[in-house]
Parts: sequence; C-alpha cells; structure tokens
Amino acid sequence: MWPYFNPIYLLFLFLVLLFLPRVTLLATCPPSALAVLLFMPIYALGCRAQGAWRLVVCAATAALGFALFILFNPGGYILVIYAMVQAAYFLRPRAALLVMAGLVALLAGLLVWTGEPWSYLFVTAVIGPMAALGIYIGRVAVRRNSQLRLTQEEVERLARMTERERIGRDLHDLLGHTLSLIALKSELAGKLLERDPGSALGEIREVEGVARDALGQVRRAVTGIRAAGLEVEVTRARLALLSREVELDARLDRLDLAPEVETALAMALREAVTNVLRHARAGRVEVALRRSGSRALMEIADNGRGGRVCPGQGLMGMKERVNALGGAIEIDSAPGSGTRLRLSVPLSLEPARAAP
Repeated sequence: MWPYFNPIYLLFLFLVLLFLPRVTLLATCPPSALAVLLFMPIYALGCRAQGAWRLVVCAATAALGFALFILFNPGGYILVIYAMVQAAYFLRPRAALLVMAGLVALLAGLLVWTGEPWSYLFVTAVIGPMAALGIYIGRVAVRRNSQLRLTQEEVERLARMTERERIGRDLHDLLGHTLSLIALKSELAGKLLERDPGSALGEIREVEGVARDALGQVRRAVTGIRAAGLEVEVTRARLALLSREVELDARLDRLDLAPEVETALAMALREAVTNVLRHARAGRVEVALRRSGSRALMEIADNGRGGRVCPGQGLMGMKERVNALGGAIEIDSAPGSGTRLRLSVPLSLEPARAAP
C-alpha cells in the first residue's frame, strides 16, 4: 500500500510558503526543492527496503524534515508526516505508535525552540496518525485477502481430493462385481463351447450385455470427474466475493440432482460470480436453489449497476450446457437495479438416458 501514498503531497512544502508573509520565496524555494530531490531516492528505497534499512529510511525522512523545518521552511513538517506513514508501513503497530509519539514530541520541542506557531504540531499530530491508520488498515486488508486466497486454494484442493475418492469408490464398486461376473461367465462359456455350443453362445452374449451395461455405468460414474459440486462452488464463490468485500447470501434446498445437472448449475454459479467481480460493482449477491415440480430452479441476483448484458464466451457456454439438459435461462438486468439470473433444469435425466 505504501507506493500508493505517493509524493504528490510534497506540493504542500511549497503551498505553506504562500501563507507565510515573512518568508522570502527566493531563500526558501531552492532549499525546499533540494529537499524534495533528496527525498525521492529515500522514498524509492523505502518501497523496496527490508530489515534494518527500513529504520534507516524512516530516520532519514524524519531528519530531512526536521532540518528543513529548522533552517529554511516550516513546511518541513510534511516530511515528518511521511516518516510517520513509513513507520506505520514498516513496523508493528506498537513500535509505530512509539515512533510517531517520539516524532510529535521532537516537533513540539522544536516549536518551543524556534517559536513557530503550534498549529504545525496540531496538523502533524492529526494528519500523521490518520494517514498511518489508513496504511495499517490497508495492511490488514492485504493480509486478509492473502489468507482468503490460501483458504480458497485449500477448498479447491480438498474438493479435488474428495472427488477423486468418490470416483475411486464408485469404480471399485462397479467394476469389482462386473468384472468378476464377466470372468465367471467367460469361463463357463469356455467349458460349454465343445459340449453345448448353443449355451456357450448364450453365455457369450450375456457377457457382451454385462460389458455394455458396465461401460454405461462407468461413463455415468465418471461424468463428474472434472465437475465442481454445487456446495463446493458456493464455498468458492463466498471466498472470492469476500475478498472484494461482497456479501453472499446462499439459500440452497437439498435436492437429489443428477451429476450433469449439478455440474451445469455449479458452472453457471461460477460464471455469474466471475461477472459480478468483473463488472457489477455489487455489494451483495443472493443465490437460491429450490424445487418446482420435476425441475430445479436457481436464481443468482446482485445489487450492482445492472445494464445491458453482452453475451461472452462464458455466458454462451452456460446457455449451451443448460439447453443441452433441456433447461432454460432468463436474465433480467435493468440499469441501476442489478442483475438477476434464473436457471431452470430437470432434476433427473434418467428418462433421456433410457431413450433409444
């Protein structure tokens, strides 16, 4: 966050001079400009400093500010404020508070010595801690976002692990019994081949039927091998939105969804959340899933800016997946009223599978 607290505020070094009639601009502007030139490499070093160099940067900034304040320009207190901000960025909160208190006390002593107005102390004691507080809040936000990213990665890793375990169990249950049955019937067909060719042919045909049925079961079992479960996707969406300070309210009824249906809904939720993060400028997202007869209805709504929706690859892919399942999508996005996405899909695809 520190690089964004940029040197533009150094202009106040010169603006202060406009309100000091006793100060000669010709005598104060060149030293002030020299102080700015000396400060810039210190500022650049502070953006990359590590370890003890951070204290050196903070001390050099404060020393430059106090020297300018005493000798040439009372506006040097601006550099003292910069030193406070650097302390807030470099040090732990307690150490930063001690440094800021020491700088304020030193400035108070200089005011007593030089006889300058106490307003300089007031401005420094107010602006400095306020700017430092902004830096601290930024540090907390960066740390929290980093933790959220790590948590999101952990959720995705656990989801992949759980899915692999599920696929492994399903394949073991399916293939263990089926392959044993195929082996037994093939052995029986081999024994009947010379004595009773007709019966052997019947056993071979049964083996073929069992193998085809097993192939269909395996295909259905591994349909979701790359799919994201809906509950996992809701957790991922919550973390992604929270990293942008967007609230997620999810109300999902427990429905017995076909794997393909759950995959389509999960992918639709992922695409909708991505669009919210990129375009909506929303502060809240609501997700609801409920049953209506033989169909599942899911709504995803945000309170963002709304407006015209431009179909992209993500939205087109979402529509293709939902339409392929016999579902439908509606999008309502009035300007200033947010966007509402409605999906309607069948709960089960068994009739479609049974069709020839």
